[in-house]
Order: sequence, then structure tokens, then C-alpha cells
Amino acid sequence: MSMAGNLRRVGSLRKVGGLRRVARLARRRPRVDLSHPARSPLGSAVVNCVTYRDGRRETGGRDLVEAVRAVRKADDGFVWLGLHEPSELEFADIAELFDLHPLAVEDAVHAHQRPKVERYGTTLFAVLKTVCYVEHAELTATSEVVDTGEIMVFVGHDFVITVRHGRHGSLGPVRESLEANAEQLAKGPAAVLHAIADSVVDDYLTVIDEVQADIDEVETEVFARNGARTDPGRIYQLKRELLELKRAVAPLSRPVLELAGRPFPAVPPEIQAYFRDVSDHLLRAVEQIAAFDELLNSILQAHLAQVTVAQNEDMRKITAWAAIVAVPTMGCGIYGMNFDHMPELHWRFGYPLMLSVIAGICFVVYRGFKRNGWL
Repeated sequence: MSMAGNLRRVGSLRKVGGLRRVARLARRRPRVDLSHPARSPLGSAVVNCVTYRDGRRETGGRDLVEAVRAVRKADDGFVWLGLHEPSELEFADIAELFDLHPLAVEDAVHAHQRPKVERYGTTLFAVLKTVCYVEHAELTATSEVVDTGEIMVFVGHDFVITVRHGRHGSLGPVRESLEANAEQLAKGPAAVLHAIADSVVDDYLTVIDEVQADIDEVETEVFARNGARTDPGRIYQLKRELLELKRAVAPLSRPVLELAGRPFPAVPPEIQAYFRDVSDHLLRAVEQIAAFDELLNSILQAHLAQVTVAQNEDMRKITAWAAIVAVPTMGCGIYGMNFDHMPELHWRFGYPLMLSVIAGICFVVYRGFKRNGWL
């Protein structure tokens, strides 16, 4: 055998060896993602690797390479490989095995992408933003309300690869739900993509309901009796968190519409009908977020108006009391000028009379301000 042939053989063995190492990690614990881990307890990016035929999960000890070969040889079923925040090295062999486009691989590894759907040959690449409501005892000006992550999905004729980024959005419940519905799972990899998209959009609606509770709380406080004393930072914080939610939800509308109407080799027509239902739910989420944004703007404007009114009331009270205090100040100022010839200066009852006159004038001025709502 020639030197070039030997080098090709060594390179091929190394690639297969790398794939088999990934496969062994996937084979040891086939259902770990059902416990919603933040990071795979396998010590690698592999969360799960399962083969499905006719909507049924296959059991056995096949590794990733053998499973893919068996599926492609029989031209039946598909492989679902789940990953969590893989590195470039961990994903390189997988990308070569499934012939994934380098641009899609780069997006899947580095994340921070906008929701989108792209076609690379017969492979479909979808990016979905996941959201999670962050529980908090009390909403403050620095409270984190919404946390976001990402799910990248590669869909081919005989495989589904899911790449998850973030500490939430586990696909374990999605897998369990699909495995309980063999008829839907038998429709192929596109059914997995639909189930993931449907779960992500349902999470949007759940988070929106939680955010609405925070908005209702702030609205109640703003329109309470002492609403002017409400911290405006809480309103701004809600607007910032709502903006983050909007950035995750709104851009997904176009990709879902494409999945529902645009022909893709990896998405059969019977699955596209399901994406139209997802699109309807997503439209509801987008509309609710827009309504919340307008409501928060109204609440903020109302709060600023209340602050202005409160300041005007304070200024009126200060002005009224200053006018009342001016009466004794004027009287005392006049009689404190030390002139010898002044009315009632040497009269025995001059001092009590002066105090009585000052008190009477102050009372009349006070009643006038009170009657006009200044005090």
C-alpha cells in the first residue's frame, strides 16, 4: 500500500475513533435529559442519542456511527442526537458525519443568533430563542424577570440534531411527549422540529402570563393613593425585560410562517399544517407583548403626571404656609423698629391686642386657603 493510502487510512480511523468516543458517551445514559440538567452529567456536550423507527424508540447498545449506518441502510427511521453547549472540537466529528454546513455549525457552536430558518441542501437549520421567567420575591429596579437561551435544530432525512444553549429549555419533556404519541413521531424528523417549536412558543405564553402579573402589580401601585411615590425604576426595568422578551419572540414569526408555507425537503406537507397552529399561538404572543409595551408606556406617563401633580400640590401648600407666616412677620417687623412715637406703644393692652390681631388675620388667611383646596 502506498504512503498516501496509509495516511488516508490513519485519518479515517481517527475520525471513526472520535465519533465512537462521542457515541459511547451518548450510549451510557440514554435518558439523562429527562431530569432537566443545566449541563449533561455525562461530562460532555452529549445529552441523548436515540434511534426511532415507526414512532418507536429502539433499545440496544448501538453507538452513534452504527445507528446512523443502520438507519441509512434500511432507509427507515431516524436518529435524534441531543447536545448542550458543545465546543468546536466536540461538534467537529458530528458535523462531518452528518455533512452539516460550516456556517450552520458555527452558528450552533457560538450561539447568540436571531431566530431563523435556513436551508443547506437537503438539511434544514432552525434557530429558536427560549425564554424563562425568573422568580423573584419582590420586583425591584434591578430584578431579572426574563432569561433567554437558544435551541438550534438540524433536520435531515434521517436525523435530528438539537443543540441547546442556556440553563433552561430542556427537551426532555418534549421527547417524552413525542414518545407517548407514536403516530406523530412516525412522521419523521420534521415532527420533532414541530414539537420543539410548539414547546418553545408555549413557554412564551407562560412567561407572558407571569410578566402580566408583574405589570398588574406595578399598575395597582401607580394608581394607588400614594402612587407618586412609586419607584419609576421598577417600570423601566419591566420595559427592559419586556424588550428582551420581544427580541426573542417577534423575530420568530417569519421563520414559522416559512415552515408553514414554504416547501422544504425535510418538512412534508402534513407537518406544515401543524406549523400553522404554532404560528397562530406565536402571533398571540407577539400581540400581547406589544400590548404590554403600550400599557407600560401609559403607566409610566401616568406616573410622571402624578409626580407633577404631587409637586404642584406641595408647592401650593408651601406657598400657603409662607403667606400665613408673612402676617406675624410683618407685624413683628413693624413693631420691632424701635421708634418712640408708634400707635399703642405705651398702652398696657397694646401687646395682647397686637397678638390677637395677628392671630385673627392668620386664621382668616388659613380658612381662605383651606376653602380653596391649598391646604
